[in-house]
Amino acid sequence: MTADLSRRMVLGGAAAMLAPFLAARDGAAQPVPPAASERPTLLTNLRLFDGQARTLRQGVHVLIRGKRIEALPAADAAVDGAQTIDCGGRLVMPGLIDAHFHTMLCGITMPAAMGAEVAFIHLVAAREAERTLLRGFTTVRDAGGPSFALKRAIDMGIMNGPRIYPSGALISQTSGHGDFRLRHELPRGATTPASHPELAGMAAIADGEAEVLRRVREQLMLGASQVKLMGGGGVASTYDPIDTVQFLESEQRAAVQAAADWGTYVMIHAYVPQAIQRAIRAGVRCIEHGQLADEETARMMAGEGVWWSLQPFLGDEDSNERQTPEAAEKGRQVAEGTVRAYELAQRLGVKVAWGTDILFSPHLLPHHGRQLAKMTRFHEPLEALQIATGGNGELLRMSGQRNPYDGPLGVIAPGALADILVAEGDPTTSLDFLRDPARNLKVIMKDGRMHKNTL
Repeated sequence: MTADLSRRMVLGGAAAMLAPFLAARDGAAQPVPPAASERPTLLTNLRLFDGQARTLRQGVHVLIRGKRIEALPAADAAVDGAQTIDCGGRLVMPGLIDAHFHTMLCGITMPAAMGAEVAFIHLVAAREAERTLLRGFTTVRDAGGPSFALKRAIDMGIMNGPRIYPSGALISQTSGHGDFRLRHELPRGATTPASHPELAGMAAIADGEAEVLRRVREQLMLGASQVKLMGGGGVASTYDPIDTVQFLESEQRAAVQAAADWGTYVMIHAYVPQAIQRAIRAGVRCIEHGQLADEETARMMAGEGVWWSLQPFLGDEDSNERQTPEAAEKGRQVAEGTVRAYELAQRLGVKVAWGTDILFSPHLLPHHGRQLAKMTRFHEPLEALQIATGGNGELLRMSGQRNPYDGPLGVIAPGALADILVAEGDPTTSLDFLRDPARNLKVIMKDGRMHKNTL
């Protein structure tokens, strides 16, 4: 009981702990920008990408009141009392959404995370959260990690960062992709204490339907907007071969039912056809990765309306850190499968989401936008941009009753939450402007609050 209370105090108190840490950064007097102005804001003289149509519009303004987009008035319409921002003919677009991000585990290496105090992990993540926002990512779907306190701190205005759709701990079977224990920690008995990753909220090990139900319900109690299962082998993990299938179908069904009872869904880590097909039969609504899927499996995804959350794993400079030769070889296999996966998804009409899965690789974070820019290898630039804005916003709505935010995301439309970027770039030809957000993102607005304005 004492250990459990200590863990709850660390996780719940992290939000309050972060405020003085962030207030001192860069000599800033205030940790967050002022609240959205009571006066409406009018963006004028712009080219609009609204996150829905794969075209640019001209001849409209964007009117923001409070935290929402109120209207898209015609360029010749008068708006009394509005503060006007002349965008100088630049691109205005929705804030970017990363549908597979690890808020708590992206800015720290695996050895550091496995040995660090929980408070240190939270502090590193807090620092990286604001940097993520300043790269233009106003929302992330967190695919595993103890992000509840960080989300709360951001939502309360204690610190700056993207909106977080939290999954909570990675739920894994023994020996699965989320089992971070070392060999000497086995076997686990009835009185064996939880491992450090479990106590920190990174992972939750469950075997059998009853344990799966318990772990899923724990994450929902903490505030998960969706639940993450590990349904197959992985690249970076030490013990589970990538071809393995994890969790029995009955165990996965138990997780799906527990999530559905709370009005939300299960996302699942899986690469190979057997793992993906088992997950679909169990009722899982979103496949994470899946780069080794075959055509039969892709057709199954399309037929069942299952989302395919793909990442541009190409074995290049944006690959996550590989600790062993075995991991490097698995990464090579996945990179070869990535090209075929995008081809299958497009040809068969699978609903595709975009994310990065930056994990335990801090050196990749400054190049976050580059992973979207390179998507023009598979999609036309405006199509790729639509996937990472309005498309991902549609995926987020699957959280249903557990959706923590009360408006559309990823679109510039009346009633949508006012997450807006003003950029120096032309997405009809390229997304390369996202490679250098410090230079090319002139305005970053989230919830109607100005986080950056160099106009």
